[in-house]
Amino acid sequence: MVAAAAAGALVAASGVGLGLWAASDGDGPAAGSATASAGTAQASPSPSRSYPLSRAPRTIPAVRDHTAGRGPGWRPERTHRVVVNDGALADEGRLIAGELGLTYAGEKDDERDGDLRLVLNRDAGANPESYTMTVRGGRVTVSGPGEAGVFHGTRTLKQEVRGAGAAPEGVVRDEPAKQRRGLMLDIARKHYTADWIEDRIRELGDLKFNELGLHFSDDQGFRVASDSHPEVVSEQHLTKAEVKRIVDLAASRHITVVPEIDSPGHLGAVIAAHPDLQLRDVNGRAVRGAIDIAKPGSAEIVDDLLDEYAGLFPGGRWHLGGDEYQALAVSDPEASFPGLAAAARERYGSGATVEDLTTGWLNDRAATVRAHGRTPRAWNDGFFRGGSARAAKDVEVAYWTGKEIGARPPAEYLGEGREVVNYNDEFLYYVLGEPLTFVYPTGERIYEQWTPLVLRGTTAVPERYDEQVLGGSLAVWGDIPRAQTQDQVAAGIRLPLAATVQKLWDPDPPELSWEEFRNLADELD
Repeated sequence: MVAAAAAGALVAASGVGLGLWAASDGDGPAAGSATASAGTAQASPSPSRSYPLSRAPRTIPAVRDHTAGRGPGWRPERTHRVVVNDGALADEGRLIAGELGLTYAGEKDDERDGDLRLVLNRDAGANPESYTMTVRGGRVTVSGPGEAGVFHGTRTLKQEVRGAGAAPEGVVRDEPAKQRRGLMLDIARKHYTADWIEDRIRELGDLKFNELGLHFSDDQGFRVASDSHPEVVSEQHLTKAEVKRIVDLAASRHITVVPEIDSPGHLGAVIAAHPDLQLRDVNGRAVRGAIDIAKPGSAEIVDDLLDEYAGLFPGGRWHLGGDEYQALAVSDPEASFPGLAAAARERYGSGATVEDLTTGWLNDRAATVRAHGRTPRAWNDGFFRGGSARAAKDVEVAYWTGKEIGARPPAEYLGEGREVVNYNDEFLYYVLGEPLTFVYPTGERIYEQWTPLVLRGTTAVPERYDEQVLGGSLAVWGDIPRAQTQDQVAAGIRLPLAATVQKLWDPDPPELSWEEFRNLADELD
């Protein structure tokens, strides 16, 4: 890339436009002839130039395949156009045109020097997030089977221009190894402004993430406006108009917003408005954050909220929570919570347990979101071994820990055929204030030690489960919300995000050292 940029500088110094140079790699006719600089008479065209083979683009995540070429590459100029072959790419075209200072020309069939052409080829058999980017003859073509792939190609181009000023000659063929690449934000315990969340979406889009989780209900707050139950909403919250703006911006970056109303635990904000639904033990003591799942009113209010927000969050996935239900954090749940035990036996038979009733709760909430066309997801400690009730097969496992009572190793979930998303709290948990044993994750540790198969602790599951591990997500939790400001959180997760997406996009060991990767991240910031 450096050599190509140097050659481009030589061309510019001689008064020749980059878009006029003939390719010297034998891939096609010249786009035009190089002429002498102004004021110099010349009887015949100047000889063709030769260029060293280009180097692969320097991007995050790294492109997975680059075929080198000989030529000056492509540098954006105000006179260059962005054209598309399909109106479905208008948003992608306008975005990259604005970012690079080009003119968006819409659907055009003609070709001009300097064109950036976006092409939707609708190859039904290909990964919809894959793309090919060809830099040749003073032009760039980004093509893909889906709009998301073309968008990812424009992110590669944007990074190339930002880092080196130009895109190197040659062909990039690229696609992600993992289909789910996310950031989860706990906006319940710490309120974040809509503008700050939108900035994170732009950052995620440029890094080719495709998922943003919003955990907006917990013991400390309920942070999205509600029409069905306005009484549960905290003073500081996102309006529905703000959420729509967030969701629309995310969609324009091909990012799915995954909402989470955690239940049957972590419902303190809902219980504060409905204390009659709070779980109490055999001695009448209230259980913090836990709703009484034996009461019909508990299911009614949670389903009301799930149904209401289905229209606000149109993405394909929905996180149901399911973790840390305190009725299961005691040595004998049936003795401590006889009402739950009786409800379990009534529903599932004489041998049923509180675990079975909790599983039934998860399945019922999964049915609620499934009716809206969503794929349900739940934390791994909401799935139990054996029992009279089993969690529905289509509920994705969000694996975060193995510290709970009766913890099950990740291979158990995978051995059951379940699909898993990696939230490993050893590497991917950014917990404000570093309570308990948590420490802020570093990009270096993720980059050098973590892979999507490292689901728990530092040990990878067997390679045979690779296809069942759908991807991973960095998670920002607000346990001590004032420990960091919004700006400090953004700065703290910058390198962990970069390292995480590198490991989710490319299954091979990184070619750059950590120091080189960190320096590249700084260059592209």
